[in-house]
Amino acid sequence: MTTFVSLLVNGISQGAVYALIALGFVIIFKASEVLNFAHGSMLLLGAYVIARLVPSVGFAAAVAIGVASTALLAVLLERLLFSRVGRNKGLGGHGQVAALTIMTLGLDIVIVTDMARRIGSGVLSLDQPWGSGAFSFGDVAITYNRLIAIATAAVLILAFLAAFRFSGWGVALRASAEDAETAALMGIRRWQVSALAWLLAGALAAVAAVFLTGSPTPGLEPSIRTVAFAAFPAAILGGLDSTTGALVGGLIVGVVEAMAAGYSSHLDFLGGGFGAAVPYIVMLVILLARPAGLFGTRELARV
Repeated sequence: MTTFVSLLVNGISQGAVYALIALGFVIIFKASEVLNFAHGSMLLLGAYVIARLVPSVGFAAAVAIGVASTALLAVLLERLLFSRVGRNKGLGGHGQVAALTIMTLGLDIVIVTDMARRIGSGVLSLDQPWGSGAFSFGDVAITYNRLIAIATAAVLILAFLAAFRFSGWGVALRASAEDAETAALMGIRRWQVSALAWLLAGALAAVAAVFLTGSPTPGLEPSIRTVAFAAFPAAILGGLDSTTGALVGGLIVGVVEAMAAGYSSHLDFLGGGFGAAVPYIVMLVILLARPAGLFGTRELARV
């Protein structure tokens, strides 16, 4: 029972970070219908900036600069690259979305290649002030890094949900996601909605990187970007157009992944490394029952 509770607690903490990453996927998709496969490279870039700045400016300032830099870069990429393709009149609606999604794949490769060259074969530390200590209650232990990750993710997600529900930008984002043409006719500037969506997604990626590189992981390595692909099933199974779904999906994937890793000895008959595929299997099972995801909006077609 102790093992189960420990895995559950650590799965929830990992799921909270996944939820931050999945929320970035969802925000951009709602604003532009684009699947941003460069989200992992944004996460890697944010972590790299923070790791390089910590020795000179301290942890808090480095995090602030890293988050701001990643968010700003995301906006610049959206304005300089993606908005230009989006204005191409020669592409239809689906053609634009396909072209933009492919662009994110190319962008991801470019950024990751450069970051891997800069990081090298070593491991960079972000020197989190809470260190590698752990909090114990009974026989269950969880690192301070993951405890702080839960608290930070909860605050940020609640703040976003409140802004999404009550702010003018949130109303504009929901209106654009519902019917972009009608929203434009009502005076909503879609480029502003999209730019702010990329800004927030970049910032969330950098925040998630702070905790992904802390205990129990050794630090920053180029492979950290693959965590974004572990969070991708969370966005899909929760519903790509649902912010609530990103939260629920992140928690589901985190817990399932932790359980699969903790009970891996019981899954040996399925082959080595099967645990890494478990989140995708859960995603497929849920999509078979609910193609739009747990909280996604089902499209209705009139015939």
